[in-house]
Amino acid sequence: MPDLLDLCLAAVEVAEGDEQVEAFAEERSTTSVEAHRGEVEGLTFAESRGGGARLISDGRLGFAHAADPSVDEVRDAVARARENAAVATPDPFNALPAAEQIEPLDGLFSQDLASMTTDEKVPIALGMERAATTTDARVRKTEAVRYGDAVGAAAIASTEGVRAEYRGTGCWVVVVTLAEQEGDTQTGFSYRIARRVEDLDHDGVVAEAVERAARMLGATKPATARVPVLLDPVAASSFLGVLSDGLSAEAVQKQRSLFGPLVGEQVASDVLTVVDDGRLLDGPGAAPFDGEGVPTGRTELLSSGVLNGFLHNTYTARRGDTRSTGNAVRGYRSTPGVGTTNLFVQPGDRSFEQLLREAEGGVLVQDVTGVHSGANPISGEFSVGATGLRISGGDLGQPVREMTIASTIPEMLQSVAALGSELRWFSAVGVPSILLGEMTLAGV
Repeated sequence: MPDLLDLCLAAVEVAEGDEQVEAFAEERSTTSVEAHRGEVEGLTFAESRGGGARLISDGRLGFAHAADPSVDEVRDAVARARENAAVATPDPFNALPAAEQIEPLDGLFSQDLASMTTDEKVPIALGMERAATTTDARVRKTEAVRYGDAVGAAAIASTEGVRAEYRGTGCWVVVVTLAEQEGDTQTGFSYRIARRVEDLDHDGVVAEAVERAARMLGATKPATARVPVLLDPVAASSFLGVLSDGLSAEAVQKQRSLFGPLVGEQVASDVLTVVDDGRLLDGPGAAPFDGEGVPTGRTELLSSGVLNGFLHNTYTARRGDTRSTGNAVRGYRSTPGVGTTNLFVQPGDRSFEQLLREAEGGVLVQDVTGVHSGANPISGEFSVGATGLRISGGDLGQPVREMTIASTIPEMLQSVAALGSELRWFSAVGVPSILLGEMTLAGV
């Protein structure tokens, strides 16, 4: 079986004339273990391998891909991409990026994780499920307990001189608990992601999921009020995911972003800095290069609330007369789009206890629902459901549920008053706790 880079080079070798040809190949194996009631309820293992060829001639773009290809099949994909390009509409912004020096990024791959057997993975899920149902008398059931991991590699080559490859690993655990008392049932969620199994805090995940469920027992509907709101990292991550959609140059150029005309303006509180960093090893989206072979790097999208610009791939950069930020994202079945790598809010200097004191009389929001379906990416308006706890005397008090938060993304960004010092990662989104000076919570 040819390795991924050899497949890519074989595709590039059959370019004709002044054609620009790029081949991208990847492979990935994933394992997932789900535990329930002391037994393995689900065990899945999946593998995928494939390559895609992108061909540009006279501004016309063609693409074709093949699953688990041989060298001949990759070359055939180039021929099919050529046929597709012949009937495509010319676009002057279609081009492949020139080769740049790519600095290695050590620490992406764990051989210990890659060598783990299924028999070593199953006890992780079973142990967490057992701990989750024996820690607190009110929590005797789980809705989900999962361990998962992935081992993968990617390679790319082009007629422009790009030659690059890397390997990576990742693992994660998810625990969703059910707390029950006097007919009331509440759920609690916790999640961790890492590159090495030894960096997953199993005990911490279980403890957090149990606490988040148990402390919501007896929750009531609050009266409508305008109060300080403290978003814990779980809740804050959902809003950052919506914000990321508007920071893509692809969305801006399609007029699907409310931030399009606001570069250079103060769009958020001056305590808020938002960064995308593809070389940050702490984040799970780290890689030495993007889906086009452009080196990844650090892009400060918001600096002290000022909008600096957007995330670009080569196409959007050419269209916007700027440079790619190394944010081309793709799989082998598709051409590159624009996406985040490790998108995060720069942490502040407040401990969680300090934030609670500053949010006196307000509410800690620990979960939100319907953010993506309830948010308008163009207008920025949103209306979401929320659950949490009142804040009184610098501590957490009565749980509240069935609240609605209705506002706009610009208003929320401007109302950020303080940030926690601890950064939490959820997939490739990182957030601290975020204190909003005042928002309207609609209850009964």
